[in-house]
Amino acid sequence: MNEMKTCFKRVDYDLSGLLQYIDIGDIGLPDIQRPFVWTNAKVRDLFDSMYRGFPVGYLLFWANGVGNGVKWIGTGEKQHQIPALLIVDGQQRLTSLYSVFRGKTILDDNYQERRIEIAFRPRDGKFEVADAAIRKDPEFIADISTLWASGKSSWSLVNDFLNNLETKQVLTDSQKEAISHNLDRLFDLQKYPFTALEIAPIVGEEEVADIFVRINSEGVKLNQADFILTLLSVFWDEGRKELETFSRASHHPPKPGDPPSPFNHFIQPGPDQLLRVSVALGFLRGRLKSVYHVLRGKDLETGEFTTERRDMQFDRLKETQAKVLNLTYWHQFLNSLVGAGYRSSELISSENALLFAYAFYLIGKTNYQIAEHILQKLIGRWFYASTLSGRYTSSPETIMDGDLNRVKELSGGETFIAVLNKIITDTLTPDFWSISLPNALDSSSARSPELFAYHAAQNLLGAPVLFSHKKVTDLLDPTLKLKKKATERHHLFPRAWLESQEITDLKAINQAANYAFLEWPDNIDISDSPPSEYLPKMKARFSDSQWKTMCELHALPEGWEKMGYDDFLVERRSLMAQIIKRGFEHLV
Repeated sequence: MNEMKTCFKRVDYDLSGLLQYIDIGDIGLPDIQRPFVWTNAKVRDLFDSMYRGFPVGYLLFWANGVGNGVKWIGTGEKQHQIPALLIVDGQQRLTSLYSVFRGKTILDDNYQERRIEIAFRPRDGKFEVADAAIRKDPEFIADISTLWASGKSSWSLVNDFLNNLETKQVLTDSQKEAISHNLDRLFDLQKYPFTALEIAPIVGEEEVADIFVRINSEGVKLNQADFILTLLSVFWDEGRKELETFSRASHHPPKPGDPPSPFNHFIQPGPDQLLRVSVALGFLRGRLKSVYHVLRGKDLETGEFTTERRDMQFDRLKETQAKVLNLTYWHQFLNSLVGAGYRSSELISSENALLFAYAFYLIGKTNYQIAEHILQKLIGRWFYASTLSGRYTSSPETIMDGDLNRVKELSGGETFIAVLNKIITDTLTPDFWSISLPNALDSSSARSPELFAYHAAQNLLGAPVLFSHKKVTDLLDPTLKLKKKATERHHLFPRAWLESQEITDLKAINQAANYAFLEWPDNIDISDSPPSEYLPKMKARFSDSQWKTMCELHALPEGWEKMGYDDFLVERRSLMAQIIKRGFEHLV
């Protein structure tokens, strides 16, 4: 039996030493780490724990044997181009500490540079996240970075603070003593001890990635996409950077003269979400867990790992990722959502449904070469049905696995179309339209998929805004940047009036069937009047045919203004379900 040996050693540091090593580049951040930092509140809590003398966890380093695939903490150049140690675990803590102690910027989850500003009140040793009020309060040091970045001694810093505070208030000797003690204690946090475990340089990249996965699966809970991104960083760093670049660009609209961009009004996908689409397209799998093993070169039937199989699987991922990040495909897919009545993220209740729809678009486009005009309608219909039915709300990976299994090794594009249409038909049965959907509309949620499908249907059917000559679809245009939203969701039976009728349950008052889009001036004019009073004034604006069409497309039963509230809700839910069905049939 081979002797088992540990692959790491223990090393003790103080914080100032760690920061110095980061300054010169001896400690670097490998790309197997997630790029995002903690919230300022979490950084505040870290400083509070250190100030109290509490342990804040150990660090895990890898003694570097290679010089590629590495990025630095903070921004700017380093003295040493190849770090001696790479951070495997503890990056969030060290990045946060480095930012505060050195006053350096970091990249946030929107890929924007920002500072972490933590405030400290010496009177009682209290830490806070800096805000406008704290910056004006003389009792606070609004940004503790100034303590260490200034280069001053603790004696000078204490005197400066006390002199400034004494211009605002009188301090007793005991208060001065407490303030001085607490400031000295804060200043000395640079001596805070850390224990690090250093993995030997002979340990390979894949083993380090596996250690990272094992550690974080027990601590900070990562999902399977994080694990696969870990492998990308080790074996295909360029691929991970492509995902991050696409994700970063999707967050910000391009400026005039910029090249084409993935920016859109539906979703700003993260690298893990884009990876999910690549996995679905390339491996026809919805579960990411099995793909992690596949990309490591594991045969799922025999359990054996081989380098050849791993290389082959990564070649397949490279091919499919290029399709996923193809801007033409991306925007053509998003156009299919617009064609299905969904104008922006305000009508998207499930990002999973959107991402899986994109995977099916790419399968139809690249695997079966379905004509674009046919594919656009098919995917619009698929998204409408899958989001309306909540197909991927519960156990999304399991459901997607089943759906992908149905489109494996089909004979051609016509069969692919038939399979998706069969799933849609089996989901949206006559009972769904007449029973399940009206019951689902018995909800007070403002973000239910059924309500969003109703608005999408109104867009498809050209519904006017209630009591207006303008169209719903025009006023829901996401590119409009107005000081006040053009439309507002308005209670058809106003809340104050319902409460005067002793209907006080907010779930009943805020029912989806009691809302409609109105232009905001009309909303103000109606105020708290019951429909029996305000409706005749509104009706006078329109011809009989215009009024009939408007009421029909807003699912308003005849004589609804005089109906009992409960009867009105039941009747309108049924009519709303019919509008949703008409919208769907518009896509056939």
